Amino acid sequence: MTRSPRPAVPISWSRLAPTARRQSAAPRDQDTSTPQAHDERAARRQRVEGGVSLPSHTSQAPLPVDTIFQGDCRQVLQELPEECVDLVFADPPYNLQLGEETLLRPNLTRVAGVDDAWDSFESFAEYDAFTAEWLRACRRVMKETATLWVIGSYHNIHRVGALLQDTGYWILNEIVWIKRNPMPNFRGVRFTNAHETLLWAKKSERQKRYTFNYRLMKQLNGGTQMRSDWLIPVCRGEERLQVDGRKLHSTQKPEELLRRVILSSSNPGDVVLDPFFGTGTTGAVARRLGRRWIGIERDETYIEAARARIEAVQPEELPDSSVVERRSLPRIPFPTLVAEGLIPPGTTLHFNRRPDITALVLPDGRVRLGDEAGSIHAMGRRAGQLPACNGWEHWYLREPATGKMSPIDDVREAYRRRNQPESGGA
Repeated sequence: MTRSPRPAVPISWSRLAPTARRQSAAPRDQDTSTPQAHDERAARRQRVEGGVSLPSHTSQAPLPVDTIFQGDCRQVLQELPEECVDLVFADPPYNLQLGEETLLRPNLTRVAGVDDAWDSFESFAEYDAFTAEWLRACRRVMKETATLWVIGSYHNIHRVGALLQDTGYWILNEIVWIKRNPMPNFRGVRFTNAHETLLWAKKSERQKRYTFNYRLMKQLNGGTQMRSDWLIPVCRGEERLQVDGRKLHSTQKPEELLRRVILSSSNPGDVVLDPFFGTGTTGAVARRLGRRWIGIERDETYIEAARARIEAVQPEELPDSSVVERRSLPRIPFPTLVAEGLIPPGTTLHFNRRPDITALVLPDGRVRLGDEAGSIHAMGRRAGQLPACNGWEHWYLREPATGKMSPIDDVREAYRRRNQPESGGA
């Protein structure tokens, strides 16, 4: 892969310790063949602070985790080894195209929107080139089991989505972050922009393995599948970083948003990369959840705020530990529940709670859907026209007294608890 030109200013990095700064590359007309030059290059490769080596393509040094690199992510990413991170969360510039426009509230006070220099691009073509470059750079450092999340608004997310596909990624989900407290449209000429969009993608269509903690997210969602619409307030109050009563960063994301991303798509000890680190929300949440992190940010003010913020974070007891791996549980076939009378023959099951798609439980533990009979899984595949189906989670029972629907998996779990061997005491 062709490497991006080195930046005119040195790339630097900082851990939760004193900052080390990398020397800039030798000028083109400088003789790099001398022993002195060779020693300088070797020293750059071997330079270590706090047990963490500066990265190099040829170096076998440890990965500099829990580190903030200062610089342009397109260049900094080229300094990281290939396939070294487990998860990427990217909150790139949205290219809001505000120009010189000043937005006023009805009382004529100015709205503090996004007018930062880092969000300014001359054209869509320039923005597309920038986006494609950082997407390719992220893809290079992603492990073969890694995934990437990118967030945006209507200004940029459709362009980013197309470029994701053009650069080889395969989109897994589109998540809609619905803001409980969005900024209104003060001019009254458009609908209120009350959501942002996240795209979740794997490296390629061929990628077979990636982390998705489905059962954990279901548990955190009150026992039901977590949907692709997330209702989360915008960042405000004590969580919002401020200086002299003003927002330090114009687009700081709420920690709950990052919490869901990191819990769903990584495991404790995994390395989470944020190429647009800002004030360090990704690093703060990653540390709290027992993940390692790497941040890349150009702005020194943001870096200092991020370092102070992350240093104050205390790791919490992980919810992951409360989730029991299903493979370790006793296997309970559906016919067992039928034979025990817990789901008797003749019971009507509803596919995904739908009243118009039903199956009838047969005495042998199969279920009949239309003119076919088979297992809860096979008939679930047919009902949903799916390539695969876990029938335990898609077939529901209706409570006669209340009309409430509950998955048949609840019956299986109750049977397990009732028949679980009691542990002996000393």
